[in-house]
Amino acid sequence: MQGEGARILLVDDDPDLQIAMGAVLQSRNYTVISARDGEEALSKLRTESPDLMILDLMMPRMDGFSVLKELKDPRWDDCRGVPVIVLTSVKEDAGRRRYELETALSMDVDDYVEKPIDPFVLLSRIQPFLRQTG
Repeated sequence: MQGEGARILLVDDDPDLQIAMGAVLQSRNYTVISARDGEEALSKLRTESPDLMILDLMMPRMDGFSVLKELKDPRWDDCRGVPVIVLTSVKEDAGRRRYELETALSMDVDDYVEKPIDPFVLLSRIQPFLRQTG
C-alpha cells in the first residue's frame, strides 16, 4: 500500500487534536480510526486492523506507555507488524519524562514526534511506514 486508503489508528485524549489531525489525514485519503485512551486503542487495534498507529503517551485510564508494554505480550503477536509513531507533548530533554520517552523508544516505537507539530510534517513522517506495509 502506497499510503492512499491506508487505515490509521489515531490515539489521543485531546478532542481538538483528534479533529484537526483527523481532517488532515482524511484529506490524504487515509481512513482514520479514533481512540481516546489506551484501552480503546487496543480494542480497535484488534478489530480494525490499522496499517499504522499514532499514539499519545500521556492519556487517562491507560496511557501510551502501557499500550506499548501490552503489545510486547505474545497475545498481540498478530498486531506486531503495525508501525507505531508516538506523537507526544513529552519533551525529549525534560528530566524524568526524557527517561520515559527513552523507555518508549526501547519498546519498539518506530518514530516519535513532539507536539505541537505541523500536520504536514507529521504526514511526511507517516509516509515511509505506509510504504513498508504494502
